[in-house]
Amino acid sequence: MILDGKCPTGPIETSWDRHRFETKLVNPANKRKFKILCVGTGLAGGAAAASLGELGYQVEAFCYQDSARRAHSIAAQGGINAAKNYPNDGDSIYRLFYDTIKGGDFRAREADVWRLAQVSNNIIDQCVAQGVPFARDYAGYLDNRSFGGAQVSRTFYARGQTGQQLLLGAYSALSRQVKAGTVKLYERREMLDLVVVDGVARGITCRNMVTGEIESYWGDAVILATGGYVNVFYLSTNAMGCSVTAAWKAAKKGAYMANPCYTQIHPTCIPQHGEHQSKLTLMSESLRNDGRCWVPKKVDDCEKAPGDIPEEDRDYYLERKYPSFGNLAPRDIASRAAKEQCDDNRGVGPGKRGVYLDYQSAIERVGEDTIRERYGNLFEMYEKITAENAYQQPMRIYPAPHYSMGGLWVDYNCMSNVPGLFVLGEANFSVHGANRLGASALMQGLADGYFVIPYTIAGYLATVKPGEIKDDHAEFKKSAEDVKAQIDQLLSIDGNKTPSELHRELGKVMWEDVGMARSKESLEHALQRIPEIRDDFWNNLKVVGSNEEYNQELENAGRLADFLEFAEVLAKDALHREESCGGHFRTEHQTEDGEAMRNDEDYCYVAAWEFKGAGVEPELHKEPLKFENVKLAVRSYK
Repeated sequence: MILDGKCPTGPIETSWDRHRFETKLVNPANKRKFKILCVGTGLAGGAAAASLGELGYQVEAFCYQDSARRAHSIAAQGGINAAKNYPNDGDSIYRLFYDTIKGGDFRAREADVWRLAQVSNNIIDQCVAQGVPFARDYAGYLDNRSFGGAQVSRTFYARGQTGQQLLLGAYSALSRQVKAGTVKLYERREMLDLVVVDGVARGITCRNMVTGEIESYWGDAVILATGGYVNVFYLSTNAMGCSVTAAWKAAKKGAYMANPCYTQIHPTCIPQHGEHQSKLTLMSESLRNDGRCWVPKKVDDCEKAPGDIPEEDRDYYLERKYPSFGNLAPRDIASRAAKEQCDDNRGVGPGKRGVYLDYQSAIERVGEDTIRERYGNLFEMYEKITAENAYQQPMRIYPAPHYSMGGLWVDYNCMSNVPGLFVLGEANFSVHGANRLGASALMQGLADGYFVIPYTIAGYLATVKPGEIKDDHAEFKKSAEDVKAQIDQLLSIDGNKTPSELHRELGKVMWEDVGMARSKESLEHALQRIPEIRDDFWNNLKVVGSNEEYNQELENAGRLADFLEFAEVLAKDALHREESCGGHFRTEHQTEDGEAMRNDEDYCYVAAWEFKGAGVEPELHKEPLKFENVKLAVRSYK
């Protein structure tokens, strides 16, 4: 099937404005008749629920945490992009659009990315009005810093806590609507099924994580804003509760999963320190503004203390390979470059899986106090984890799984191929292509929540009758029974392996075979091993406790069951795409100097996969990508 993204035609500069005008509206009195379910309360979900509640819709919001403000968006550190051009260094909406298209290696829709760039400025105004404490310069104006993939400073930030501050802004807006009665908030609920009636999304089935009760909720539309799936690698920078479950349950009810092979490896993370580590820690990309990445030139120097290695014996490899962008090369390129140095036996630290991020020259240039003002909390976090003072010696960093550019397929209105199911933020595939530029995740989440979905969902709701299908419909009963049956099955296996043990096994396969570098052989090996681990899971899993209580082992088992099905589709997508682009690097498809080699003639499309069953070949649907405003070109940062 050839998919239609429903993108506006005509001049791209007026595309979003024309689309908003042409989209049907719901008048204020009628808005009160519609109920919208919003799953996820991070930046995208929290902003959407607050905005829709403000407009007068009945909104029910769900999160698995004990508070909406604990969503994983809180962990974002470095900043949020916008094209305000405050530094007067040549930025513009078009340049942000261009950088994002290029940064995504020409695998995103032009119309979606233009809209993102256009509304970026509104986001900053919105957040300032909410009281978000962005950094300011000596004159009191909002400050900016640089991020990878751009030669201008367009990133607004609040020290290294930008995600936390933005989420608190969205949470305050959400709390206002909860008090006003337009939003009803359900904490400690995990969505375990999407209820589809006659092909239309009509509700969700949740497990109350405290009591174990299976609950049904109906809505005239369902919004998923449930984040990404990189915990399929087990070790990642994501919170341990992040999963693919909500999106995968939708996929099993007919929603297409688009570009799942596009996963981002972040270059600036604290290296793994042991086999039984449960997660990895992100160090913000903003650190590469002032920090310089290097490794010893000589293998023999890798055991030396960094201060004992003279300047002439250091290889500042990003500055050497990419002189135009230097240490601010995009994440996928910087990650592969770090791996390249370690594969050349020039890694540092335990296990030799690390490179240095050095602040010595920055401290000499601007002083330690200035560096402390810019990044102090990040340096504190690093010291708490490693017991090393990064003001006095270089940090050690290494790439780690971080973000998913792939996700559920959506059209320009953020609606999936299942009518009534809308998907926002990291849970959809729409704007990042094959690689996300730093500081663009927060931008997308808030753009989708504050400025896109309030318009586009009205176009759908104007065509449906409010409250036509409620939770007394037979499909709700069947969904609850199916959810309960799977829970009973998980509890009844009574094997000898914990969910964590099996997840670690899956993660090792995914990292080694489907990680930073992939090949036909490694992907075929992964596709052999994943079903074997899945069989082991369903035969040897051990879940202690019962359903009628707070049971994290049961939660982890359910999420792993979904990862074990999703991982196979991810690997199949990576095997299918015979090219290298962005975060998808096939070793067979690279230039002589090791850069990614795209195949625009055969793969310039979105790959949307329809799930047909575990172990069954998924069906591929394609959405061709057209580039009329940014010409297809070799993506170079040299």
